[in-house]
Amino acid sequence: MNKEYKRYFTADRTDLALESANSVRTDEGLPEGICVSTEKTSCFTVTDVRVCSPEAAKRIGKPVGRYITLEPNAPLDMAWENADAASMELSGYIKMLLESSDSANGDSPKSVLIAGLGNETVTPDSLGPRVCSHIFATRHIEKNAPQLGFEGMRSVSALSCGVMGQTGMEPSELIGAAVRELKPEAVIAVDALACAGVGHLGRTIQLSDAGISPGSGVQNSRQELSKDSLGVKTIAIGIPTIADSESGMMVTPKNIDKLVSMSAAMVAMGINLCLHPSLSASELRLLTS
Repeated sequence: MNKEYKRYFTADRTDLALESANSVRTDEGLPEGICVSTEKTSCFTVTDVRVCSPEAAKRIGKPVGRYITLEPNAPLDMAWENADAASMELSGYIKMLLESSDSANGDSPKSVLIAGLGNETVTPDSLGPRVCSHIFATRHIEKNAPQLGFEGMRSVSALSCGVMGQTGMEPSELIGAAVRELKPEAVIAVDALACAGVGHLGRTIQLSDAGISPGSGVQNSRQELSKDSLGVKTIAIGIPTIADSESGMMVTPKNIDKLVSMSAAMVAMGINLCLHPSLSASELRLLTS
């Protein structure tokens, strides 16, 4: 990105912890309480950002927690020959966050609610609802699972929340009501994100155990979704689909429809593989098509 273009974008207006961490990095390194590590896998470059203290959280502008950024070896809008392998790797990181040490016993939750955030009619904001449309929901067949050959199946439900302008309700109100009624052991919230660098548009997947504040990257923050607000472990998954600028201009890729469609399929498959490990990717595609 050239200097003339870069000056219109700021890391203060980003959902990516990776960008926020880089914005506070100095020649001496990162502030105390912020740790960043990077590794390469067969499908991703993985950056693990840990915000370890309230002081560090204030400095970086992100809640205390862990933020894992996956940068794929191929653009998300391309048909990968190894798409299933990428989804399997993604499922491993989701599993790791669901089973992290602040869980009650370190075990995988037996019931999970998938919450799709965003406006399905606005393409850059439709990632959450599109992911929900590919989720293998099983709560309604839980009692009949043994007869269907799915004994030991995890209870999974999915909720596409819409936006407050459509429903008149905060997503947190809808999800909170669903949590109180369904009593899941964990929530996975999926949303489109904003980034500061156009190089990250549609090229990163962020996972976090710190929850999410919908719309925060574009200065339209709604009530947060987190363990504190919902009472259960809350994992956030997102992909940046817009870059927000100080001038109010929002940049989105020209192939946004294909990007969101293929990204949603990959994220949903990663979630499905994590929550239904006894099923293969091909079996899950048949069950969700």
